[in-house]
Amino acid sequence: MTILITGGTGLVGTALQYEIDLDKHDTVFLSSKDCNLTDFQSTYRIFNAIQPDIVIHLAANVGGLFKNMNFKSDMLNDNLIMNYNVLKCCHDLKVKKVVSCLSTCIFPDKTTYPINEDMLHDGAPHSSNDAYAYSKRMLDIQSKAYREQFNDNFICIIPTNIYGKYDNYSLTDGHVIPALIHRCYKAKQENKPFVVKGTGKPLRQFIYANDLAKLIVMIVEDYHEKDSIILSVSEKDEVSIRTVAEFIAKEFDYMQHIVFDDQYSDGQYKKTADNNKLMNFIKNKEFTFTPMKVGIKESVQWFTQNYILARK
Repeated sequence: MTILITGGTGLVGTALQYEIDLDKHDTVFLSSKDCNLTDFQSTYRIFNAIQPDIVIHLAANVGGLFKNMNFKSDMLNDNLIMNYNVLKCCHDLKVKKVVSCLSTCIFPDKTTYPINEDMLHDGAPHSSNDAYAYSKRMLDIQSKAYREQFNDNFICIIPTNIYGKYDNYSLTDGHVIPALIHRCYKAKQENKPFVVKGTGKPLRQFIYANDLAKLIVMIVEDYHEKDSIILSVSEKDEVSIRTVAEFIAKEFDYMQHIVFDDQYSDGQYKKTADNNKLMNFIKNKEFTFTPMKVGIKESVQWFTQNYILARK
C-alpha cells in the first residue's frame, strides 16, 4: 500500500515517520518544497506520479492566535485552494481513503460544552480565527460531498491543540506552546521577564503530536465510519494557559520570572471537546495519552538541543 502524507515534514507529519510501519508501506512525506498544493497542475502531477492508495492530508496554512487575526485573507484563500486541489486529485485518481485534518478551534464560538462532532456547523466560529475556521469547515463539507455523490472514502479528523517536537517555534506565528517555549528560552538567555500574552485564564485541551500520530494510524487502518471524529484528551485533562506557561517555566527553572500581560487578547476562553467517540473507538486498543508534563518536558528538551535547526 502506498501512503502519501501532505504536510509530511511538519509537526504531525514528522511524528508519523515514527508511527507508520515503513517496511510494510511505501510512504511519501510530501513537503511544501516538493509541491505547491495551491497550484492544481503541480498537485495533480505529483499525486499522479505517486499513485497513492491512502492520503493523509495534514498540509495547511496554520498559525497561532495573532497570525489568525492578522492574516485572515491568506489563511482563508490558501486553505480553500489547497483543500480543493488535494481532494479533487484524490477523487480523480481514485484514492481508496483520505483522512483530512481539521481542528477543534473551528467549532462555534457560542455553544454548549463539551462540543461534539455533530456541532461543527451550528454557529459562527470565534472572530479571532473565523477565516481559518471557515476554510477548514469547508474541508469537512467537501469530504462529505465527495462521499455522498461518489461514495469516496473521504473522512476528517478533528484534533485539539497539537504540540510536540519539530513544531514551528516562531514567536509571532507559532501556536501557544511552541511560542511560549521559545519565548521562555530567550527570556532566560537575556535575563528578562518571561512575558505571556494575555491573562493565562483560557482553557485548552492539548494533544502530544506522537499520540496524535498513533491515533491517525489507527484511523487509517481501523476506522470505518463515515463521519468525522474528534481526537482529544478528556475534559478532565483540560488546562489553562497559565498552567502551560508554568510547566514550561519549571523546565527552564525560570518560574519566578513569569509575567502575564493582560493588554493582549486571550482569544476564545474555552473550546472543550467531547472525546467519547474516540474513547469508544480505542477502548480495546493499546493506547494511553502522554501526560502534559512529560510532553512539555520532551518538547523543551528537543527545542533546546535543536535550537539552531528548529523552525522559528
